[in-house]
Amino acid sequence: MPNIKQGLRNLKEDYVDGSHWIIRTFGVLVIVYGLFSSALGFYWNSEPDIAPPPAAQTVTGAATTKALLYVANTMLNKPGGYLSNDVSLPGVWMDNIPNWEYGVLIQVRDLSRAMRKDFSRSQSQSTEDPDLAITEPQFNFDSKSWMLPSSEGEYLTGIDALIRYLERLSDQQQSQAQFYARADNLTRWLGDVETRLGSLSQRLSASVGQKRLNTDLAGDASATQSTSADSELVIKTPWSEIDDVFYEARGASWALIQLMRAIEVDFKSVLEKKNALVSLRQIIRELESTQETLWSPMIMNGSGFGLVANHSLVMASYIARANAAIIDLRELLTQG
Repeated sequence: MPNIKQGLRNLKEDYVDGSHWIIRTFGVLVIVYGLFSSALGFYWNSEPDIAPPPAAQTVTGAATTKALLYVANTMLNKPGGYLSNDVSLPGVWMDNIPNWEYGVLIQVRDLSRAMRKDFSRSQSQSTEDPDLAITEPQFNFDSKSWMLPSSEGEYLTGIDALIRYLERLSDQQQSQAQFYARADNLTRWLGDVETRLGSLSQRLSASVGQKRLNTDLAGDASATQSTSADSELVIKTPWSEIDDVFYEARGASWALIQLMRAIEVDFKSVLEKKNALVSLRQIIRELESTQETLWSPMIMNGSGFGLVANHSLVMASYIARANAAIIDLRELLTQG
């Protein structure tokens, strides 16, 4: 009996020692994985650089198409790839870059739609380009789909169609693919940009919260709306969404810088005729200010005149100035 008890005691000690070894090993692996994921997440959290200004192109529309391809490809192939639909660490708990990607994606969608319905068509009754008819809906696919199908796969299909359009556009032996650099086409796309930047500016400004008078129906005495609203509204961005809006605005501005520079190349003759080239360059300069290095490890949300900085208000100022310049540019383009 003593031998049996001693054997059971030794077996229990071996089991306990083995369990401790497994727990210690598992704990070390978790710590190593956590450190590796943190380092990888820090690397993935870096924003891509702005591409150099495009050179003059021999084919009208080539610069804009190439810029759209660059922006879309960078969104998918930057460090860490496309993170908005990640389901594993570290991407699953990152939100700054996914919001940056969403800001870029909105601009890709808007320009691809403008190319399909305006830039590639001579008039409203003309036939749309078959490749651009594929590109536009592909970029409008759900941005958070992980698989079956994945967002990246759908966007790559749109990129492939856009490449085919560029190849046909650059082929001087055929005339089916066209890009019409006209003032009215540019004005309509700038209207979309104006709307997007106006919304971002308001959301950024609402980081500190403010009371606003309801001006939804101002300027038209006969105007109506679906449901009644208070005459005074309290507008405030939830604290959990402040950095989300900031990085969405930063991504949208990054994309617009590339696209505006390309527009300057393709629409140069139109802008010079309207004496509006300097206005476009001022828009680009204001947008470039939004890409300054952010030295703070977090987005600060101090009060408007408080001791702590408010990064959202600074970003809102740059975007509002760019938006005001876009309004002026549209007015210049509509003048004879």
